[in-house]
Parts: sequence; structure tokens; C-alpha cells
Amino acid sequence: MLEKIEKMLAIRNQTVREMLAEALGMFILMLIGLSSACQVTLGRGEYGQYFSINLGFGIGVTMGMHAAGGISGAHLNAAITITHCLLGNLSWKKLPFYVLGQFLGSFLASATVFGIYYEALYDYTKGNFTVTGPNATAGLFSTYPASYMSLTGGFLVEFIATTMLFLGILVIHDEKNNAALKGTQALLTGILVLGIGLSMGMNTGYSMNPSRDLPPRIFTAIAGWGVDVFTAGHGWWWIPLVAPTLGCFFGVLIHKLFIDLHNQPVLESENEKRQPGMEVS
Repeated sequence: MLEKIEKMLAIRNQTVREMLAEALGMFILMLIGLSSACQVTLGRGEYGQYFSINLGFGIGVTMGMHAAGGISGAHLNAAITITHCLLGNLSWKKLPFYVLGQFLGSFLASATVFGIYYEALYDYTKGNFTVTGPNATAGLFSTYPASYMSLTGGFLVEFIATTMLFLGILVIHDEKNNAALKGTQALLTGILVLGIGLSMGMNTGYSMNPSRDLPPRIFTAIAGWGVDVFTAGHGWWWIPLVAPTLGCFFGVLIHKLFIDLHNQPVLESENEKRQPGMEVS
């Protein structure tokens, strides 16, 4: 009986399977990451510090990649998915399904974290959910720039942070260079996210990911924070969508120009011309 139920529920369409994998991977990433932010802030520093949030997102990335990696490649980031489509690694027909899965997982994770921490949120804010001010809590779900940041400065931060993210991912998976050992890619990507957060996180919250930022922003607009989530920070909301996408493109360009173009396999005829003892050390 159980086998029959499993056969009935099993999805054979590869694209749908990939969408579901992206949704679950993103849900895991965001559930752990957002929960760590809530625990640190709502616990008033008694249950962790800034490092805890970075570590939470790093662990979330690692576990999310393990959940989805074998099925969809675990993009977990719309900017990365778009870049793979441009590079020809993924069909454009699959783009909406990947992004839909990512957005669904991110939105559901935001709703789940809201439910887990609702009473703590209410106690912290006295029921007044605000986007800015001393007790602002919208930043627990989406990213907002620090008060001193301009849109131009914030764009630059997100652009550079995402460039480093995708450049690091390319290096980790570069089979022609010094690729990570099989099975460690997810862990190293989580460490990479941790490192970026620890070094470039204070100005903008290092979103680096449209799928990490927009769905929670939409959720908070619905859940009580209102349209201020789209107007705060001089209309900051579009920066985490555009800057990461351009940053991914630039990460590819840097990897191509500095590593990939010059690291082609040596032709057999060239190998034969080399004499013993003439290698450059």
C-alpha cells in the first residue's frame, strides 16, 4: 500500500522536480538564516551576536545546497539562475520554474519564522511593526541599508559582495583548476557566505540574492509592516534585485579573464615538444 502511494506521489517531470528542490533548499536556507536574525535581535543580545546571524546564514546555505544540489544544482538565488541561463548552462525555459521555486521557499520560510517568533515580535515592538526607528523589525526579514548609506554606495556594496560570492562559487566548482573535494562544495559555499557577511555585512545586510530579499519583503508588507518596506532607504528595494544580478555577471568575467581563459587543457602535441627538465617551476 505504501509503495502504491509513493508511486502516485512521485513526480517524474524533471523541471517540476527541480522547482521543488529549489523551493525546499531555499526554505531551509531562509528558515535558519532569518531565525538566527530574530533570535539575536528579539533576544536583545542575550542569545547571540552579529556573528550568530552570519553563521546562521552560512549553515542555512550549506544545508539548503545539500537538500537541492543533486536535483537542481542548488542555485538558491535568482541572480545565479539568470547567469547560468546566459552562460548556456541552463535552459531559459527553466528560469521561471527555478525562480518560482526559490521565491515560494523564501516566502514560506518568512511566514514560518513570523509564526515562530510572533509573540517575541509582539513583546519587542508592543504590537507596532515598523520599518525604521529604534525598534524596527522589518530588517529581520529583508535587507535595508544603514542610515548613512546612499543608494549609490549601497549598490556598490551589493555588487562587490555578489561578485565575490559567484567568483568564489566558480572557483569552488572549477574542475580545471583546484576544485573542492566532492561533497565539500556546500560546506565551502556556506563558509564563503559566512566570510562575506563578516567582512561586508554592516552597510547593507549583504543580500546578494533577489530570492532572499524580495519574497520576505512582500511577506512583511502583507503581515503588518505595510508599504514602507518598499519606500524605506530611499526606495532601496530594487537594489538587492539588480546589483546581485550584475555582480554575478562580473564574477564570471573576472574568473574568465584571470583564470579560465588561460587554463585550457594542454594539447598532446604541445606536451610532446616539452623536454625533460625544461618545465617552469
